[in-house]
Amino acid sequence: MASRFSDTDGDERQQQQEPLLQRGRQQDNNSQRAPACRSARYGLALLSSFGFFVVYALRVNLSVAMVDMLNDTRRAHRNRSGSLCPAHPGPARPERNHTAGVYDWDTETQGWILGSFFYGYILTQIPGGYLAGRWGPKWLMGLGILGTVAFTLLTPAAADLGAGYLVAVRVLEGVGEGVTFPAMYSMWAAWAPPLERSRLLTISYIGAQIGTVVSLPLSGEICFYLDWTYVFYIFGAVGLLWFVLWALLAFDSPNSHPWISEQERVYIVGSLKNELSPSGRSIPWGAIVTSRPLLAIVVAHFSYNWTFYTLLTLLPTYMNDVLGFSIQQNGFLSALPYLGCAACAVLSGQLADYLRERRRWAAVTVRKSFSAVGMTGPAVFLVAAGYTGCNYTSALTFLTISSSLGGVSASGFNINHLDIAPSYAGILLGITNTFATVPGMVGPVVARSLTANNTIEEWQMVFYIAAAINLFGATFYAIFGRGAVQSWALRADSYSCQD
Repeated sequence: MASRFSDTDGDERQQQQEPLLQRGRQQDNNSQRAPACRSARYGLALLSSFGFFVVYALRVNLSVAMVDMLNDTRRAHRNRSGSLCPAHPGPARPERNHTAGVYDWDTETQGWILGSFFYGYILTQIPGGYLAGRWGPKWLMGLGILGTVAFTLLTPAAADLGAGYLVAVRVLEGVGEGVTFPAMYSMWAAWAPPLERSRLLTISYIGAQIGTVVSLPLSGEICFYLDWTYVFYIFGAVGLLWFVLWALLAFDSPNSHPWISEQERVYIVGSLKNELSPSGRSIPWGAIVTSRPLLAIVVAHFSYNWTFYTLLTLLPTYMNDVLGFSIQQNGFLSALPYLGCAACAVLSGQLADYLRERRRWAAVTVRKSFSAVGMTGPAVFLVAAGYTGCNYTSALTFLTISSSLGGVSASGFNINHLDIAPSYAGILLGITNTFATVPGMVGPVVARSLTANNTIEEWQMVFYIAAAINLFGATFYAIFGRGAVQSWALRADSYSCQD
């Protein structure tokens, strides 16, 4: 019952009281606010950003490598289709003394391979949030990524054994990566002051976009000059480097950090004292699963990820099979949309915190506004991209704008977990990311089944489906999303403040 009252009444009261609450926080904290330069919290943001760089580099490199893993006969057959765009001639690939194997996988098999990662990824979302609270997020995240690195290094051997083995390895990679976002959300619950959340989290999670931006073109270059197996070896080595840095430099909370300044520690802990539940408090599962604000995040996250994962896994295929770009051109052009997404995510984080701190916007207003832009914009331009035909410039422009606008949602529903229940942010992220992983499992399979002939008309249907799901999610979140800390997530002595 507590969650029902807090879903609406608490949020309305928060909108009325938030300017006063923010002024009070500012008066309490401005005198002791620790500078950002050389701070532990921004150091954590950069280190975790490197971690998410690794996470996404390991996730998306197969999308480019897949183009080079298929035998030339199958690719040549596809490129002869009269419905496809003329191929773009590329430079001759250099001779090399060693070549990797190629495989005769049909479109259905490709879809299962590309989507298999998410079958493992979905299994550890909720357990990841729970275990981060019980064991601490540092080692959970570190060992999760280390496991993913290990299976990435085994990918070439698995592919040689057969598609089934490759699917199994990708599933296990997903199991390791599944704990990363819930673990990091749990860590940010102890590290991110409320009025710096958008900045810190966008810096942290921008690593995912940068990993995509770097991994896609670099994977294309590696395939071009070496062979596709080195894609997995090189990025696996980068992942090992990150793990060493994480083990030495990351800490679960400000109180456990040996080098943090006392000013910063007091500032962070003081800013969170009225938002975090007492340690050891039992988890209010009933209130969590019946919370309408959480359901709104679930729907928005699922909807956004349908578009995101469709492009993430299949954009290199679209560039090759429809627009006719070579493996070398493919990686660079596939990265452009995510470069725009990264830039918009960082800018939106700055703007979101500015609107909250300086303009006194309520949290719910900021989250809904940024989610609306970050979900409806991509839907419109994704559909438009399907009608550009073989106008390569227009197609790339619309796809880039679509993904770029999606970055705005980084300061929308993506951060809302910390607004409504900072004490249980890792668990909430695990719940929402479980549902949001389904598009990664289903989307590639659906898209490849709809594009058996790789015609422009078939791809238009894929884009229409993604856009419709995005618009539904944006509408649902606009109606049911909330920004107040829910009563079941508050300390007992804070109920009078925000219930």
